[in-house]
Amino acid sequence: MLEATTNPSETEREAHIANPALAAEAKVARIAVTVFPLLVVLAGVVGFLIPDTFKPLAPSVPYLLGVIMFCMGLTLTPPDFASVAKRPWAVVLGIIAHYVIMPGAGWLIAVALNLEPQLAVGLILVGCAPSGTASNVMAFLAKGDVALSVAVASVSTLIAPIVTPLLVFFLAGSFLNIDAGSMVLDIVKTVLLPVLGGLAARLFLKKLVNKVLPALPWASAVVISLIVAVVVAGSSSKIVAASGIVFLAVVLHNGFGLGLGYLVGKLGRLDSKARRALAFEVGMQNSGLAATLATAHFTALAALPSAVFSLWHNVSGAIVAAWLARKPLKDS
Repeated sequence: MLEATTNPSETEREAHIANPALAAEAKVARIAVTVFPLLVVLAGVVGFLIPDTFKPLAPSVPYLLGVIMFCMGLTLTPPDFASVAKRPWAVVLGIIAHYVIMPGAGWLIAVALNLEPQLAVGLILVGCAPSGTASNVMAFLAKGDVALSVAVASVSTLIAPIVTPLLVFFLAGSFLNIDAGSMVLDIVKTVLLPVLGGLAARLFLKKLVNKVLPALPWASAVVISLIVAVVVAGSSSKIVAASGIVFLAVVLHNGFGLGLGYLVGKLGRLDSKARRALAFEVGMQNSGLAATLATAHFTALAALPSAVFSLWHNVSGAIVAAWLARKPLKDS
């Protein structure tokens, strides 16, 4: 999960060559996306080797997630939401695809692999989370429809306090007892309020925010890496036994999301750029939120799928984005 510093429109994309500032910002985003998986791997290794250092930080995870979501709010602008009204069909299709494919795939994979209850709930929880914020950067690198990507990510995040707990309750309730009401409050506090706070800061402190935007990818990368270290430290005693099956589950989950997200865009008669955007909006999850909720409501083991997903979806997303960027847009 990585915070995008920019949500460039097509006009901005075309202006990169003529505008050194935009080109530099895009370069920062590319570097951050490349380096981020390495930071997450390093954090996971450190958390596993010296768990006693990070276990005491578990109560701070919700606040760390709040920092990331505040950064996301800083990147949003009114035109991002205006794009929803301009083409509601594409946005609604993306939202439905995201909250149907990923939760459903998580449940099916958990059952097919016969995951133990804590891991099953953790995987389903990842699937029920809103879009990952790195999806905007991946859509940009893949030459996809960034405006659509931002719109779907923003709306999926804003409706998460209602949709995510309900989905977790219905899909994971057979594995463990789910307190959906408490989960709603946690998402409001750690996601909705920080995002709205960041959006307000962007509106009223625009000059100051513009100065710090280039640093947001790195700040988010460091914070999410710290969350991964804390999560891994909490389940270090069981990681060796569970890592193989968890990794397989996460790879399948993410792969289904990326592939089916693109397919939904094709079936919905969206253009190639929009299909690329939906692939990342469906396949990439807010794994930081999932890890936070798993730690708060279940056990550290339940947060393990989120930690693995945080690493893998950035690796797979970068690979898929690079591959798509080399393919011509058929509609053009």
